[in-house]
Amino acid sequence: MDDSPDKIGPDMAPKRSFGDKGRGFLRAFTTREGLVGDYDYAFLFKPNLPFMRKSRRAAPFFGLNDKMPVLLALLLGFQHALSMLAGIITPPIILAGQGGVNLNASDAQYLVSTSLIVCGLLSAVQITRFHIYKSPYYIGTGLISVVGTSFTVIPVATGAFAQMYATGFCPTAADGTKLPCPKGYGALIATGTVCALLEVLLSFTRPTVLKKVFPPLVTGPTVALIGISLIESGFKDWAGGSGSCATRPDGQFSVCPNVGAPHALPWGSAEYVGLGFSVFATIILCERFGSPIMKSCAVVLGLLVGCIIAGATGYFSASGINAAPAASFIWVHTFPLSIYGPIVLPLLAVYIVLMMEAIGDITATCDVSRLEVEGPLFDSRIQGGVLADGINGLLSGLLTITPLSTFAQNNGVIALTRCANRKAGYAACFFLLIMGIFSKFAAALVAIPSAVLGGMTTFLFSAVAVSGVRIISTVPFTRRNRFILTASLALGFGATLVPNWFAYVFTYSGGNRAKQGFYNAIVLVCETGFALTAFVSIFLNLVLQEEVEDEVVEGAATANTADDEADREEWKRIERGQSVSGGSGDVEKAR
Repeated sequence: MDDSPDKIGPDMAPKRSFGDKGRGFLRAFTTREGLVGDYDYAFLFKPNLPFMRKSRRAAPFFGLNDKMPVLLALLLGFQHALSMLAGIITPPIILAGQGGVNLNASDAQYLVSTSLIVCGLLSAVQITRFHIYKSPYYIGTGLISVVGTSFTVIPVATGAFAQMYATGFCPTAADGTKLPCPKGYGALIATGTVCALLEVLLSFTRPTVLKKVFPPLVTGPTVALIGISLIESGFKDWAGGSGSCATRPDGQFSVCPNVGAPHALPWGSAEYVGLGFSVFATIILCERFGSPIMKSCAVVLGLLVGCIIAGATGYFSASGINAAPAASFIWVHTFPLSIYGPIVLPLLAVYIVLMMEAIGDITATCDVSRLEVEGPLFDSRIQGGVLADGINGLLSGLLTITPLSTFAQNNGVIALTRCANRKAGYAACFFLLIMGIFSKFAAALVAIPSAVLGGMTTFLFSAVAVSGVRIISTVPFTRRNRFILTASLALGFGATLVPNWFAYVFTYSGGNRAKQGFYNAIVLVCETGFALTAFVSIFLNLVLQEEVEDEVVEGAATANTADDEADREEWKRIERGQSVSGGSGDVEKAR
């Protein structure tokens, strides 16, 4: 457990001079040991086929500060970047598409490119870990804690965009077609930037207090509801698209994505379902038969197979790729910023969820990195990670991207490859930057057919729901906890299944915009299942006390344990061929 560079207190070790660092850098790139080393690279690429002999020797573990070859750092960094890719590109594609603000192709391509660039830059902040001058506080974890665009904001954003179109904040054509609304996207990122201050402030609270106010009993059902609500969008895309074509109307959207698109078909066509299934089936096959590097990149490989099939059968349009510029960067496109009051409360709930996700993911990263998961150093990593998460959320809005979250899937890569070294994390940041700067890559991602994207996102969103179920499984199922789960999930499931249940409660139609905005905020919270679950579970967890019969008393006898000793004695007598009364006749008859 080498945490030496991040000690709490002064560092008394002699510092390396620039000359020492330069010589070390030179050795890394000019010697075989520094470039390649003696690592078994075949381990990463050896598939898990039934007839192949499995290696009994485990790969070496690279700790946080261990020396590792440059080639291995680049290879594992590329693996980390690929494992993040699907999660990073999905939110901007959904929010820029027909289910979001209907941006044009160039804006959508810009958002995908910028998401990759921003995630690469801000992941480096988490990995580096900066000490705040003359204070006990840090920014960052110092681990491979990478960040990506959060799925948590999608249900809030899609609900807010629908409300914006309904209230006239976003433009609509005479026939009801939703027009591009960069103003709505600007309102989302600006409001998210302000709400990120909540997580920044909470980062200075002791982790023990945060865990008491936001325990797994609160975060588990909230995360599960986020995944469940997102699966609807993924499944609609799987069948052809989640926009206007999903209702099979007449006119331009009678087919998906629209009339005039290559190989356009009605929503729910067998061809679309088959395309999505090719992605889903590839993910399963990679998990069963794939090598370690294939398993951690299974989602991307599934997407690649779906794209190959779609390209071979004429579903791709190259016009957007040809029209895209060769390179892109932050602020090439900008959006008008404004504060949209109705989404303040839901976004505050988003940042509370992001904070608790960060605490859980950082704990898991410490565990798989073979570092301490308790004590002052661990608490310092939690504090630095949550603060960096809040700052990243604040900066991401200014960099034209929706809120970011600490990604959990990279913990699987660390466990699989046995590499927790920061050099691999920096390499991942480098590859993300390269992918984002070359905008032809982003244009190709935006051109992916909705059915292919739906096969991938359905799997990803389901993984979010399963993460919530896993968190719930850590909660003891006492009567109190079952009551809190029941009450919070009842409202959350209801709002998810019937999202317009609260739409007609307020009938105000006057000219007071502040009053109307306040009502819209309440409606948006009550129609966002995970926000409703979060607020209800937080409230009930604070006001409902643990009951005496719910507390497990150490060493106390229960109905299951009270007769254990007598049962053992009776079985011993039976095994010796003796009856309970001491005779053997009854036992012989029983035999």
